[in-house]
Amino acid sequence: QVQLVESGGGLVQPGASLRLSCAASGFTFSDYGMKWYRQAPGKERELVAFITSAGGSTSYADSVKGRFTISRDNAKNTLYLQMNSLKVEDTAVYYCNVRIGAQTYWGKGTLVTVSS
Repeated sequence: QVQLVESGGGLVQPGASLRLSCAASGFTFSDYGMKWYRQAPGKERELVAFITSAGGSTSYADSVKGRFTISRDNAKNTLYLQMNSLKVEDTAVYYCNVRIGAQTYWGKGTLVTVSS
């Protein structure tokens, strides 16, 4: 079955960097575009970044553009989110996501807390 397992979250100060990972299994990872979402306390889940199946094209929410970079290693079935210049407002649970046919799959998320 499809599994997505996020890791790499933690507590950091404003201006710091973190790299999130999402280990994928149960499907042909290299066939599908992948997304990172986040959900801050009391807010709706929002799309952060998208990458195409081969990694040739990416897109970002305006709020993270220039600070976050989505990437993937299809040989390792792993999705990444490099987050630089973190802000307090980046505090959220971060989820990776894949849509396969009519079904959407989510990991359990990893918590990123940015606080001084």
